[in-house]
Amino acid sequence: MTRTIGLVTTLVPYHHARWHAFAGKSKAPCKVIELTDKDEFPVMELPPQMGSSFERVSLFPRQGVEKLTSQAIAKKIAHTLDQLKPGCVCLNGYATPLALGALSWCQKNRVPAVLMSESTAWDEPRTGAKEWIKSRLVRLCSSALVGGVPHRDYLAGLGLERKRVSMGYDVVDNEYFKLGATHARDQAASLRKEHDLPEKYFLACARFVAKKNLPRLIEAYAHYRKKLLPTAVPWDLVILGDGVEKKVLESTRTRLALEGSVHFPGAKSYGELPVYYGLASGFIHASTTEQWGLVVNEAMASGLPVLVSHRCGCAQDLVQDGVNGFTFDPYQIEDMAEKMLRLTTNADLAYGLGKAGLTAIDHWSPQRFAEGLTLAVDTALSTTPPSGTWFDQILLELLLRR
Repeated sequence: MTRTIGLVTTLVPYHHARWHAFAGKSKAPCKVIELTDKDEFPVMELPPQMGSSFERVSLFPRQGVEKLTSQAIAKKIAHTLDQLKPGCVCLNGYATPLALGALSWCQKNRVPAVLMSESTAWDEPRTGAKEWIKSRLVRLCSSALVGGVPHRDYLAGLGLERKRVSMGYDVVDNEYFKLGATHARDQAASLRKEHDLPEKYFLACARFVAKKNLPRLIEAYAHYRKKLLPTAVPWDLVILGDGVEKKVLESTRTRLALEGSVHFPGAKSYGELPVYYGLASGFIHASTTEQWGLVVNEAMASGLPVLVSHRCGCAQDLVQDGVNGFTFDPYQIEDMAEKMLRLTTNADLAYGLGKAGLTAIDHWSPQRFAEGLTLAVDTALSTTPPSGTWFDQILLELLLRR
């Protein structure tokens, strides 16, 4: 019997860091089940040299998620859990077929479920019907592990007792980024030349999709340059990533005559990221909606001052205005530009914010995930699992037929 089973869509590097820490702390058999080991973004796939203190199980090796039906996923996860006989199952949210299939199995077999969630009350439009369905599902879970305060508040609003909700879900391998950024700075001259990077730049790292708000970020950057004194040297803007809005971003750059100042190096692998963080002067994340924003963790672990949209789920827990960075309204170009200006016109401020960020992010390490999940699992195992009604089981089956 495996004490704890964790579910993920694909075991990418930040999942690996979390579960490696948890397995080391629990010292009990632990397995992580992924839907597939083929990520829709190949640059996010786990480097093969990464060792693990847990067992990795792929339900559909090398298969794209888009080809899998909900019923096929539910059948496969139920069969796998039958074989593994877990004492507790940690669900990857409450909306994926993998999580719904596992929750259905937990209900039928009277096994406690721990919900791992990073939803907030504002990350997408909410309707009464959807929220009612979510509340039914959430109350079938024995406990939860969430990102931070707004995520805990949201689950409490859906009906899960606050005392059963732990925090620390959204963490990354801080040491990896800290050491990688330090190494990059030690080799700055050669690495800047190798990667064709400017001397000073704001870094953004995001998929090129609408919610990342990148066209407006470029507009704000143009506004920032206009606000600088003629004697000041502007920082460039480097945006890592790729996606459906690439042509929109390129046309925005051209329209604003920023071809020499706004750079699109493309999407970068996990192994390459520390170089771009390490050689940056500041980090900016401009999403109009974001459940958390792990790139902010990465930037802080790399010692960068951060500018973060207040619509990001991490902002309340990670960013202290004037201490380790600044928050801004992602719809207000003037606000974004003003925050950029603060960093570039005060070198001592930028340095101090970055140093403070390194200290702050220490409290959001994989060890925080391990402690939070251990508490959530212990809470789940200490009580009888919630018993859903016949209606709840029908609801789960209907959701899996979508």
